[in-house]
Amino acid sequence: MDDFVGKKLSKWSLSELTQTCEDHEVDKESLYCLEDRDIADLIPKVGPRSKFRKRLKLLKEEQSTKDPETSDSSVEVYPSTSKTNDKGKRKLGLPGESSQSPARKRPRKDIQGSNKEEEILSDVKNIMSRVLDKLPNKYDKFNTFLKERERKNINTLETDKRELVGVFGKTGAGKSSLINAVIGVKDLLPSGSISACTSVMIKVEANMKNPKYEAEIEFITKEEWKEELRTLINFARDNKDQENYDDDQDSVETLSLLYGEEWKNKTPENLMDKKYFREIPEFLSSKSKILTRDTAEDLSSELVKYTQSKSKEEDAKWYRPLVKCVTVRVPNNPFLQHVTLVDLPGNGDRNKSRDTMWKKVIGSCSTVWIVTDINRAASEKEPWEILKESCSLMGNGGECWQIHFICTKSDHCEDSDDHSAAGVHAQILKQNKQAKIDVRAEFNKLKYVKKQFSDEDFKVFTVSSKEFLRKKRLDPDETEIPELQKILQALNDSHSETLNYVSGARGILFLIQGVSSREGADIKKNVCKGLEKELICELHEVRETMNATRKAFEKCLSEGVEKSKSSCDEVLKSVLYPEDSGSAFHRTLKCVVEKGGIHKPKNGELININMKLTSYLTDSIDEEFKKTFPNEGNSGPFKGVINAFSLGTEKKLKNKKYGNVKCMLTFLRTVEEKMKTNLNKIIRDRKKTIYSSLTTTIEEIMQPCYDKAKIFKGEGSMNKMRETIEKHVCRSKDVMFAQAKDAMMTQLRYLMLEIPEKLESTMKESIVLSLKTYGVSQSLPDVSEELGKVNNYYKELKRKTVNPDDDATLRRDSPGQAAAVRP
Repeated sequence: MDDFVGKKLSKWSLSELTQTCEDHEVDKESLYCLEDRDIADLIPKVGPRSKFRKRLKLLKEEQSTKDPETSDSSVEVYPSTSKTNDKGKRKLGLPGESSQSPARKRPRKDIQGSNKEEEILSDVKNIMSRVLDKLPNKYDKFNTFLKERERKNINTLETDKRELVGVFGKTGAGKSSLINAVIGVKDLLPSGSISACTSVMIKVEANMKNPKYEAEIEFITKEEWKEELRTLINFARDNKDQENYDDDQDSVETLSLLYGEEWKNKTPENLMDKKYFREIPEFLSSKSKILTRDTAEDLSSELVKYTQSKSKEEDAKWYRPLVKCVTVRVPNNPFLQHVTLVDLPGNGDRNKSRDTMWKKVIGSCSTVWIVTDINRAASEKEPWEILKESCSLMGNGGECWQIHFICTKSDHCEDSDDHSAAGVHAQILKQNKQAKIDVRAEFNKLKYVKKQFSDEDFKVFTVSSKEFLRKKRLDPDETEIPELQKILQALNDSHSETLNYVSGARGILFLIQGVSSREGADIKKNVCKGLEKELICELHEVRETMNATRKAFEKCLSEGVEKSKSSCDEVLKSVLYPEDSGSAFHRTLKCVVEKGGIHKPKNGELININMKLTSYLTDSIDEEFKKTFPNEGNSGPFKGVINAFSLGTEKKLKNKKYGNVKCMLTFLRTVEEKMKTNLNKIIRDRKKTIYSSLTTTIEEIMQPCYDKAKIFKGEGSMNKMRETIEKHVCRSKDVMFAQAKDAMMTQLRYLMLEIPEKLESTMKESIVLSLKTYGVSQSLPDVSEELGKVNNYYKELKRKTVNPDDDATLRRDSPGQAAAVRP
């Protein structure tokens, strides 16, 4: 701790915190960086904490007035997404831009709004802390309920689920430039540095801890690398004197990145020697490596050796084969406040943990961006393969509600006869319009993809990252980068953690206020009876709807089992005996069995035997599954019966005769809405497991034959591998598909039992506590003042939930809210 902090604490009459700040090494710079959660950790007692927070806020405001340049020095550029007048707003330049580059403007209201929410959140937390401290110091069911409910309310803040935007694209498509332009940070991801074939996943999100650029590098485990070494060396050496196939060459390149030429005469055990990992001791100790830099450019240059696939320096070591995931954190970026952009590699990774992470992330994406060059947008094979291979993981197996097909480099035009500025501009706009027509026509050919995503779910953009920054040929809006920024901003705005917390706190205060009132005993009894009857009726409706769903699934899956049994031989033949099944296919099939039936050739389509065998089962259920568990729309899961669940509290609140129990009814309404939101989240997560259970079961049943097949080597091994797989399927098909069906139905039944049980137990307990609690009114504090303040905060936040001036409809997890961004 320095003298500055000590003097401030003394001036603020908080000298008792001097030792605490010294122990936590709080100096002048870190003092200004302290956030609410840091202060809460630093000062556990409410009184001193409140004083400290207030004094620090005044100090920051005073500093901002004296030295505005210093106070905003860490703010990055955020190009304007609207045409509103920014007069009087401070201009902020891109890092690395010359002073002559056109400055971008962004209204400061978003940042101020965020700060306002933080202030509200902090104040309501303090209010609730004081209220709970006032509760009588005795153990009873009511007090325990209140404290437990507040604890859960706080936990919802700490488990903030970020919206994931998955970004696919091959090298040269302009993916890195697109990400840089959309979030307004130049040179964060160098163009061309991330190959589509690399196995490194890169997440880009906000740094909420400090004003630095930070990267967290997560490695695979030592055990995983040792196992991978065996496979790589086997493939590289087995084909040493034969034709070099793409996958064998890929193994050689991967080994050479880390070991140079040394791997050729070493065993996997030798290659695990500590000397190869001196620069990355974190790998050996199973920890993440943290890099922190002042600028995006500095961090980007440091990350090259962890993300690039090829070395430009002969003697340099490149650690990409050991990296599982890189998380890049950007300071002061509102587009990333609740959003993480995920630069996704291709699937079919030989490393199981990377492949598992890939599936989990893509299944958690709210939106997926598929990026390709505009000149080959409709004809380029790879982006459409990505869509076909991943659509079930994103759709029924995930929570993606929209696919954005992004055609980059839209400013480039080769066919213009008129070379004037106006002529080129007109030709570019014509080209971009035609590209959208061609891409949508190509999408309409993909029948399987359209079972997961409708025409409305598929949006096409023609963007130019370069023109967005230089504005020579196209207006910023014509580059369509602002449209993508609106999507990110809408995803951020759809998060209402502060509103959810304040709503929960408001409900607790209404409960305390209502129970402390001695009035309306008879009305309470009548209302209680009415609510209990209503609960029985509503639960019956839920169970009936779920029972109908169960029967529909049973019928669909039974048909799928029969089709799978009759068609599996033909399906298997299409995989094991492709048209081009010469000597090269021997190596491909070897890769397939080595990796549990799944392999993505370096140049070719994904091979997934398990998914092929499951295809008739998934086809049979896809339509019903999408109706039961939609990723978008206002109705919600199970034909909307969860969102429609209501005890009629809102109607009763409007009736004057229930005036004496208004507080209890408001509390119950809060519980009802919060519970439905939580149940929707539970269902959203569980439905992924339910859908994937079909393929997972087939994978488990097929694994023994892959284990047998992979031991074959030498002459005739390809036919032996084929024969082993075919015999296993022939013996298993009469039970294999039925087992997959049973696994899905079992998980579905568990969910259908759990949901009504949670509804019943939660609402019963809440009704009893609010309307049948007696004998505690005298010991409860008067919270009318606190309730008034929190209620005003609630109304203020509620008004901001949906901005009538926005062009986009915000996606919400809350029942009754809109469920998609519609640019």
